[in-house]
Amino acid sequence: MTLALIAANVVVFLWQATAGLEQYTYAMVPSLVTGAGPGMIRDGNDVYRMAHAAIPAWMTIFTSMFMHGGIMHIAGNMLYLWIFGDNIEENLGKVRFLLFYLACGVIASVAHIMMGPSSPIPTVGASGAIAGVMGGYILLHPNVGIKALIPLGLYSTITTVPAWVMLGLWFAYQLVLQMLDSGQGGGVAYAAHVGGFIAGLVLVKMFAVGRPTQYAPDNWTQ
Repeated sequence: MTLALIAANVVVFLWQATAGLEQYTYAMVPSLVTGAGPGMIRDGNDVYRMAHAAIPAWMTIFTSMFMHGGIMHIAGNMLYLWIFGDNIEENLGKVRFLLFYLACGVIASVAHIMMGPSSPIPTVGASGAIAGVMGGYILLHPNVGIKALIPLGLYSTITTVPAWVMLGLWFAYQLVLQMLDSGQGGGVAYAAHVGGFIAGLVLVKMFAVGRPTQYAPDNWTQ
């Protein structure tokens, strides 16, 4: 299922490359979902146009999960999904993992909407759902070693740290950025990251009820 989700995201991204502004009719616009007002999109010439949804606005919460804003956006998200998703899939099983992933994505979108219900800016990305996977990972596999790149001034080094350290620092960073976010204009939906991560923490063991407990050994690394 993890590979299927990655494939689905890549296929949608390839479609986006040919769809032009049409792609934004499937992006999630908070103001359209809440009915607070119109949405706006900006074309390559910095001309703003009215955004609308090609489907019922609430459905864009799901379609936007499979869309991305650029090659680095999808590359980073798919890397994190590939690293952490397969282990959570093993814990939950294929169907439960898919439902867990979608549930975290929905809660992440709701968190983003709550921070700006009248925002007219289209939102895309699987980051919220993947943050949920990371939240589940830190709860089920806290001591698994993760190889991380540590910047040291002009130099950097690769070292192995426990998952709870890496993912805990990631969550803290997202939380701080959300607190500093003015909410004006576009940018990264930090509230979705925070909301998705918390959703993963809360939901993962609920989805794992009745499943055999599978924990990776402490010396296993990603």
